[in-house]
Amino acid sequence: MRTPFTLRLFQSMPRGGWIALAIFAAVAWIGVPVAHLALPESHPLHVSAYTVSLLGKILCYMVVAVAMDLIWGYAGILSLGHGLFFALGGYAFGMYLMRQIGRDGSYGAELPDFMVFLDWKELPWYWAGSDSLLWALFLVVALPGLVAFVFGWFAFRSRIKGVYFSIITQALTYAAMLLFFRNETGFGGNNGFTDFKRILGYDITSPGMRVTLFALSAALLIACLVLGRYLVTSRFGRVLAAIRDAESRVMFIGYNPLHYKLFMWTLSAMLCGLAGALYVPQVGIINPSEMSPANSIEIAVWVAVGGRGTLVGAVLGAGIVNLAKSVFTVYLPEYWPFVLGFLFIVVTLYLPDGVVGLWRKLRARRAAATLDDASAAAGAGRAATIGGAPAEVLATERQAARSAADTPIAKGANA
Repeated sequence: MRTPFTLRLFQSMPRGGWIALAIFAAVAWIGVPVAHLALPESHPLHVSAYTVSLLGKILCYMVVAVAMDLIWGYAGILSLGHGLFFALGGYAFGMYLMRQIGRDGSYGAELPDFMVFLDWKELPWYWAGSDSLLWALFLVVALPGLVAFVFGWFAFRSRIKGVYFSIITQALTYAAMLLFFRNETGFGGNNGFTDFKRILGYDITSPGMRVTLFALSAALLIACLVLGRYLVTSRFGRVLAAIRDAESRVMFIGYNPLHYKLFMWTLSAMLCGLAGALYVPQVGIINPSEMSPANSIEIAVWVAVGGRGTLVGAVLGAGIVNLAKSVFTVYLPEYWPFVLGFLFIVVTLYLPDGVVGLWRKLRARRAAATLDDASAAAGAGRAATIGGAPAEVLATERQAARSAADTPIAKGANA
């Protein structure tokens, strides 16, 4: 009898994982909104608008890191183009946000301000339906997914892998960035999309909308972790791991790696698109710099720092690096590139399994030390039983023998 999907979904994650997700959900959906909306600014537990937006942005980065970990950590495919999928999702939703400005722009026209500035008379054909939220959400998922599927189909069919695949994805990202920098493309050129006003008629900068976007980002992260855990622990995930470790052997026993790699590659791109869609309204801008190869490399650094092949490691890596980036860009902005490079070198040389791998090694070492102490104590106890107790017994026997020898009966017998 086949196990129901819901039961398999719950069994895919250990009890501790569900508890951790429940605590995170309570903090994200109850704690932060209450601290931001209900507590006054003078209260020590008040969460400022800047903090909510910063945390929401980092949550989006965490989703991208999980998507990257699925394709790199579990499929063994290092992509240096995930920044493209993230930006495509952001641009798809940014088109909707630009249409929601209406006549509240600087020029008071129905067209976006950058189109009025470029003397465009009407919207391009690919902007059709961009005023619909449902259509925008469809594009957020479909556009990165379609690009990833087409690219992955040709790349994986040609059995391009390793460093060659990484270089091609980086070239794809760079080409897209140059394309979006051009004003003729109709995406705002180097300025991109900005000055957003509202979503579904609600002010995008209002505290309620800010908390809603933060909560949606947390929900997306939870969904990605649950989905990722289910996939990697399923039969599909085991085959994918086998492809990562020995693709030729998997092909020899009858599996086609193309389907597995293409599915995970496309899914990873779609998750990046969703993260980009939630990222744009929280930071208030999207431009071609989000597609820069440096951003895609930084995504790989997040996963490497946390520990690839561990979903929680991707989350931790994205959080650690971006929190450090937020601090350095405020106080020492000119040193951040050097810190990032140094961090990558340290992880590559001394922490190949990332923070999670280091934590596991420390736990294993502590467990081994505890086991050694227990073994030593048990050995000492056995030594006391084997080496000490017989000596005491012999001494007692000798004393009993002397006492028996001194009795009259024993003396008479000896005589």
